[in-house]
Amino acid sequence: MTAEAFIKQYGLRLDPQQKKAVETTEGPVLLLAVPGSGKTTTLVSRLGYLVLGLKVQPENILTMTYTVAATGEMRQRFGAMFGEDLARRLDCRTINSLCCKIIAAYERQGHTAPVLIAEGERSALLKDIWSDTEKVFPTEQDIKGAGLVIGNVKNRMIKENEEIQAIGEKLAGDSEADWARLYREYQRAMRQAGRMDYDDQMVFALAILHREPEILRSFQNRYQYICVDEAQDTSHIQHEILTLLARKSRNIFLVGDEDQSIYGFRAAEPQKLLDFEKRWPGAQVLFMETNYRSTQEITQGAMRVIRQNRKRRDKTIRPVCGHGPQIRAIPCKIREKQYDQLARIAEEAAKTGKETAILYRNNETALPVIDALVRKGLPYRAKGVDSLFFQSREYLDMLAFFRVAKNPRDTEAFLRIFYTIDGLYAKKQEILEAAQEETDVFRFLKRTDRRKEVRRIFRTLPGLSAR
Repeated sequence: MTAEAFIKQYGLRLDPQQKKAVETTEGPVLLLAVPGSGKTTTLVSRLGYLVLGLKVQPENILTMTYTVAATGEMRQRFGAMFGEDLARRLDCRTINSLCCKIIAAYERQGHTAPVLIAEGERSALLKDIWSDTEKVFPTEQDIKGAGLVIGNVKNRMIKENEEIQAIGEKLAGDSEADWARLYREYQRAMRQAGRMDYDDQMVFALAILHREPEILRSFQNRYQYICVDEAQDTSHIQHEILTLLARKSRNIFLVGDEDQSIYGFRAAEPQKLLDFEKRWPGAQVLFMETNYRSTQEITQGAMRVIRQNRKRRDKTIRPVCGHGPQIRAIPCKIREKQYDQLARIAEEAAKTGKETAILYRNNETALPVIDALVRKGLPYRAKGVDSLFFQSREYLDMLAFFRVAKNPRDTEAFLRIFYTIDGLYAKKQEILEAAQEETDVFRFLKRTDRRKEVRRIFRTLPGLSAR
């Protein structure tokens, strides 16, 4: 069936650029889709054309999306357009789901693979390693930062200590951690425990594809067509896996836009879209440049900003929604004035009865914004940032002193004090032994003949001096 006949039969409304993307099915193809250009509709229509127009079995098409939610949405959209039965047969996956499938094939051959570590176990492991290497009890932000650095190292396939340290300083510059040592210790502990994390799944799957030609051939034969959504957010190791899988058929279809990449801190490499023709000689590059979502003022403002980036393909955004309000820039030389200004604007917007979005750089930045809104009595929703103050190092350190003063058997709180007080020489193992015995930490240290250290602690905690 021709693309024209398919589009007519299923009543699809596609503009010329969308139609071109749907009918270009063979060989390596890069589709650069600007915001609001109907990317998902086009991708779903293309999948429908492969299945219903070209009679490709749904199981032979791998559609990779960035999140589990996007996977569900893709299958739902396909089912609404072409039927639930076919939708259930589509192989829509995240990269981690794909790697799990590769590892499972490896295990069916009689090999043993590491076990995926639970998030709680991983956090506890990172806390122990951080405490031992940095000699300070980590905050939740420290642990999140460590996880981010470790994930970047694996996604970027970095090996040298200097590069690991540079990544750590770039992503968590407010910490002076020895990132290379922390990373090596983490990997050593994971190997000894027979564990792997989510990023290790990709490392392990790529190694399997390189070492096990039979497994590689089976996946290459199964996936005759590979479609990748949000391709600007894929990392170096993800591109390596996809390249191996598509090497035989060469039918790889990437949909993305380097201008929309926001996940560099998670190791996304949008420059891979700029090098697509080098990786895939003879590749076709298509564009979708019509914006069906925003006004002319918004798209023109966006283009003025985007064009400052030199590492991009030359494309434009053509809006069809007409004109709207002008974009206003309100300069504030003092940071505190920004929050007052935002609160005043939000107060005016609230009178219209419409929801208003406030964008901020990171979770820490959200706190003074929330404070300004609270002072104005304005309701708000801010996922995951309300309790940030109560996760800060200073708050948790102070809380630990109160916790130990109230309950000397609270060894977790004592461990935080252990790293906070300069000159405390008690061995960490002794504290852990006290925890196992469920005994008073101070009485335990007295029994181990560490009176000087105990007296130092007593002077720090006046409420316990009588003990």
